[in-house]
Amino acid sequence: MRLLLLIALALIAVNTNTSANSASASGKTAGTEPPDTIFLNGDLYTQATPARAQAMAIRAGRILAVGTNDEIRKMRGAHTHVIDLGGHFVVPGFNDAHVHLEHAGLELLSVDLRGIRSLREMQQRIAASAKTATAGEWLVGGGWDQTLWTDGKLPSRQDIDAVSGQHPAVFIRVDGHISVANTAALKAGGVTPQTQAPAGGKIDHEADGQPTGILRETARGLVESKIPLPTPSRLRRAAELALADAARWGITSAQDNSSWESFLVYEDLEREGKLTLRISEWLRFDDPVSLLETHRAHHPADDPMLHTAMLKGFMDGSLGSRTAALLAPYSDDPGNSGLPQYEQGKLNRMAIARALAGFQIGFHAIGDRAAQMALDAFAEAERSAKENDKTRDFRFRIEHDQVITPGQFAQYKKLGVIASIQPSHLLTDMRWVMERIGTERAKTSYPWKQFLDDGIPLAFGTDYPVEPITPFRGIYAAVTRKNEAGTKEYFPEQKLTIEQAIAAYTTGSAYAQFAEKDKGTLAPGMLADFVVLDRDLTKVAPPQILKTRVLRTVVGGITVYVADQ
Repeated sequence: MRLLLLIALALIAVNTNTSANSASASGKTAGTEPPDTIFLNGDLYTQATPARAQAMAIRAGRILAVGTNDEIRKMRGAHTHVIDLGGHFVVPGFNDAHVHLEHAGLELLSVDLRGIRSLREMQQRIAASAKTATAGEWLVGGGWDQTLWTDGKLPSRQDIDAVSGQHPAVFIRVDGHISVANTAALKAGGVTPQTQAPAGGKIDHEADGQPTGILRETARGLVESKIPLPTPSRLRRAAELALADAARWGITSAQDNSSWESFLVYEDLEREGKLTLRISEWLRFDDPVSLLETHRAHHPADDPMLHTAMLKGFMDGSLGSRTAALLAPYSDDPGNSGLPQYEQGKLNRMAIARALAGFQIGFHAIGDRAAQMALDAFAEAERSAKENDKTRDFRFRIEHDQVITPGQFAQYKKLGVIASIQPSHLLTDMRWVMERIGTERAKTSYPWKQFLDDGIPLAFGTDYPVEPITPFRGIYAAVTRKNEAGTKEYFPEQKLTIEQAIAAYTTGSAYAQFAEKDKGTLAPGMLADFVVLDRDLTKVAPPQILKTRVLRTVVGGITVYVADQ
């Protein structure tokens, strides 16, 4: 498989920036110029009218027409490029509504602990990295998940000390909410038995009061703030790796939570014609409004390849780390209800100020207490902002939405909150989630069908690199509610149809970012973003969805990836 970083990629930015003038939503175009490219002999799943088609014509980065082979062939001009799709299934480009591209790329450049099945395997990978590191260099990485290990025991500083030599070392759990640091790293961060965790964080201690090395939520910053920042060249390499991964799995748009420094790297790539993914970059909810406004003004908001977007805030942590904020204690940890990250009054005031400044707001909320904090803040922000603009379309979002009380669905609906969900999380979580929250709360956990039945919009993503960026694991999870082996099922009444799952990854994600007039369907006037697959997702048995291969990824009419034959 290979990524096509052709000189022609420079056309993406040109095509998409000029496309609004060349095609209207109805597909009528100025002038009579022939298409730049026509794609023939496909099985197009348009999510529009007609529902299926054979071919489409592209000009200036947008779809000019969709129809039969004969209809589209008639539009061919002397310089029109013709591509035969070989009868393969074609869907609108997948729009991942929740990714961390910088984190993913840096993880690929660091100690990769994803999928390890034991502490010993973790130690082996760290030891291998320590052998090649320069003196004093930090060892960093992530992706470990102790729930995959036989004993399920969290690693300790002593476990890391044994293989890290003289290097300070810190490794982030797969969910990004806790980390394990060795003794040298704890020393660098000034973490002692007397150190108090910052608000919203926790330092785990041994029986004698010494820190174990496990740092939860905001306490992670005590050590991680001491890690040297990645250089611009390292950030660029990380971005290139993440972009290649996205293209390989048919992701044409991503709603990203990375640093401002990475956004500047994306700008460089766009200027060079090497940005192969449409990126909507989230800004930090906690940043001052003045800085947020400066960042928003830095790049054109109407650039379809790259722009700033939603403000992202964190209400809580994760179920896997037992830091998700719950209204009642954890079933398997009765003294713990998680770690809320805000005091409600302060949260409300911050949400109001940012809504008044015209920002879309989205909150990470996994536990039911966290969801309630988000809903209450949204209600206050809407009330205040609508005093000035009664027609305002807020499109508030809650990211993850894993534990929901029966009464909260109506609040989502009333406030128009979008449920931004990563269904592949269930493939990981169903091993232990019943232990965490018990049967009663589990009945309305990961409630995808309930959201749709109640008229609550769904947007699907992966939380990459917490889960792989492939959309096919998420689609499989959505339609089966089973683990990948098919041996365990989780409340099957919440299953979606294949059509609903594809829509959540395309039209649903587009709606979540105010882009439904440009993305999500294969229809005249829409951006020419689509994916060619080796099988018809609407016809294969659900287990076969997991084996889906992307044959071609197209962004703005330009092929950015083709699979090796």
